[in-house]
Amino acid sequence: MDDMLKLWALDMHSGPGVGGSGGSMIAELMATKGELIRAKGGGSRMLLPYSADIELIVNKHLDAQLAVVVREHYLVRDPHRLDSQKYAACRCGRTQFYERLHAAHVAIAGMLLERAA
Repeated sequence: MDDMLKLWALDMHSGPGVGGSGGSMIAELMATKGELIRAKGGGSRMLLPYSADIELIVNKHLDAQLAVVVREHYLVRDPHRLDSQKYAACRCGRTQFYERLHAAHVAIAGMLLERAA
């Protein structure tokens, strides 16, 4: 699950030219007049077939506390940021942060399985 979420973050939230859509699917749909094109030149492609599903799960279906932990762990890319700052942003300590991250992994995996069924 960790690897899938890393690919999701890269695919859906990386900047243009890094390999993802830049996180703005609406802008991409507008630019292509409603046709979503994932395989473009320059290495931009969908890295994970479930990226859109994971995006929807994190934004709409995951418990708010778990979603915050997922975003802090996978989307905030600041090399100078201390772990204690991550925990503070989630309003919890180290142990609770990783318990929530594990719970998020389990919940996301379960929802992906439900969608696939």
